[in-house]
Amino acid sequence: MKKQKLSPRDLLQKLQEVTQRVNRYAIVLFIAFVAVLYAFLVLRVNNLTNIQPSPDAVNSQVKAAHIPRIDPAVVQQLQSLQDNSVSVQSLFNSARANPFQE
Repeated sequence: MKKQKLSPRDLLQKLQEVTQRVNRYAIVLFIAFVAVLYAFLVLRVNNLTNIQPSPDAVNSQVKAAHIPRIDPAVVQQLQSLQDNSVSVQSLFNSARANPFQE
Protein backbone atom coordinates (compact mmCIF):
# COMPACT_ATOMS: atom_id res chain seq x y z
CA MET A 1 0.00 0.00 0.00
CA LYS A 2 1.12 3.43 -0.80
CA LYS A 3 0.84 6.19 1.70
CA GLN A 4 -0.69 9.28 0.26
CA LYS A 5 0.87 12.50 1.24
CA LEU A 6 -1.65 15.16 2.02
CA SER A 7 -0.80 18.61 0.90
CA PRO A 8 -1.99 21.62 2.85
CA ARG A 9 -4.44 22.31 0.05
CA ASP A 10 -5.98 18.83 0.40
CA LEU A 11 -6.19 19.20 4.17
CA LEU A 12 -7.92 22.55 3.80
CA GLN A 13 -10.40 21.09 1.33
CA LYS A 14 -11.21 18.16 3.64
CA LEU A 15 -11.61 20.53 6.57
CA GLN A 16 -14.07 22.64 4.57
CA GLU A 17 -16.09 19.53 3.72
CA VAL A 18 -16.27 18.51 7.37
CA THR A 19 -17.19 22.07 8.37
CA GLN A 20 -20.04 22.12 5.86
CA ARG A 21 -21.41 18.83 7.23
CA VAL A 22 -21.20 20.08 10.81
CA ASN A 23 -22.79 23.45 9.96
CA ARG A 24 -25.98 21.67 8.90
CA TYR A 25 -26.37 20.32 12.40
CA ALA A 26 -24.96 23.28 14.33
CA ILE A 27 -28.27 24.25 15.94
CA VAL A 28 -29.04 20.65 16.91
CA LEU A 29 -25.55 20.20 18.35
CA PHE A 30 -25.83 23.45 20.29
CA ILE A 31 -29.22 22.48 21.75
CA ALA A 32 -27.86 19.04 22.66
CA PHE A 33 -24.84 20.64 24.33
CA VAL A 34 -27.03 23.01 26.36
CA ALA A 35 -29.34 20.12 27.35
CA VAL A 36 -26.40 18.02 28.54
CA LEU A 37 -24.97 20.96 30.45
CA TYR A 38 -28.34 21.69 32.06
CA ALA A 39 -28.81 18.02 33.04
CA PHE A 40 -25.33 17.94 34.57
CA LEU A 41 -26.03 21.07 36.61
CA VAL A 42 -29.40 19.77 37.83
CA LEU A 43 -27.87 16.47 38.91
CA ARG A 44 -24.94 18.19 40.60
CA VAL A 45 -27.16 20.60 42.53
CA ASN A 46 -29.41 17.70 43.54
CA ASN A 47 -26.42 15.74 44.84
CA LEU A 48 -25.07 18.71 46.76
CA THR A 49 -28.40 19.49 48.42
CA ASN A 50 -28.80 15.91 49.65
CA ILE A 51 -25.40 15.68 51.38
CA GLN A 52 -25.67 15.36 55.16
CA PRO A 53 -22.94 16.89 57.33
CA SER A 54 -20.71 14.58 59.33
CA PRO A 55 -21.19 14.37 63.10
CA ASP A 56 -17.77 15.98 63.61
CA ALA A 57 -18.79 19.00 61.53
CA VAL A 58 -22.04 19.33 63.48
CA ASN A 59 -20.20 19.11 66.80
CA SER A 60 -17.64 21.72 65.76
CA GLN A 61 -20.41 24.12 64.72
CA VAL A 62 -22.27 23.56 67.98
CA LYS A 63 -19.11 24.32 69.92
CA ALA A 64 -18.52 27.42 67.79
CA ALA A 65 -22.07 28.66 68.43
CA HIS A 66 -21.23 29.95 71.86
CA ILE A 67 -24.41 30.62 73.84
CA PRO A 68 -23.98 33.78 75.90
CA ARG A 69 -24.46 33.38 79.63
CA ILE A 70 -25.60 36.23 81.85
CA ASP A 71 -23.90 36.47 85.19
CA PRO A 72 -26.47 36.32 88.03
CA ALA A 73 -24.50 38.98 89.93
CA VAL A 74 -25.00 41.43 87.05
CA VAL A 75 -28.73 40.66 87.00
CA GLN A 76 -28.94 41.26 90.73
CA GLN A 77 -27.08 44.54 90.42
CA LEU A 78 -29.37 45.75 87.62
CA GLN A 79 -32.44 44.85 89.64
CA SER A 80 -31.13 46.72 92.67
CA LEU A 81 -30.39 49.77 90.50
CA GLN A 82 -33.86 49.58 89.01
CA ASP A 83 -35.44 49.42 92.46
CA ASN A 84 -33.43 52.41 93.71
CA SER A 85 -33.90 54.86 90.86
CA VAL A 86 -37.15 56.19 89.39
CA SER A 87 -35.48 57.26 86.12
CA VAL A 88 -34.03 53.79 85.63
CA GLN A 89 -37.47 52.28 86.31
CA SER A 90 -39.02 54.49 83.64
CA LEU A 91 -36.20 53.57 81.24
CA PHE A 92 -36.81 49.84 81.79
CA ASN A 93 -40.58 50.24 81.47
CA SER A 94 -40.30 52.19 78.21
CA ALA A 95 -37.86 49.62 76.84
CA ARG A 96 -40.27 46.82 77.72
CA ALA A 97 -43.19 48.65 76.13
CA ASN A 98 -41.38 49.27 72.84
CA PRO A 99 -38.07 47.40 72.51
CA PHE A 100 -37.37 48.69 68.99
CA GLN A 101 -37.55 52.37 69.88
CA GLU A 102 -34.25 54.18 69.95
